[in-house]
Amino acid sequence: MKSIHYVAYTLLWVGGLNWGLVGLFNFDLVQALLGGMPALANLVYVLVGVSAVYSAMTHMGECKVCSKK
Repeated sequence: MKSIHYVAYTLLWVGGLNWGLVGLFNFDLVQALLGGMPALANLVYVLVGVSAVYSAMTHMGECKVCSKK
């Protein structure tokens, strides 16, 4: 489970950084790095979305601030 958490966390950073660059500079980093491979770029976008859903679903159990422990 810990490795899934790290992968999801890393993909959330990638997605957050990418959206920040898109919003500030209209620059899509994923597309710039994987532009020649649109299927792979789409896979990255899907994985970022799945990571966001996973993190939202498991957040309360993992977060030291939000957990009820």
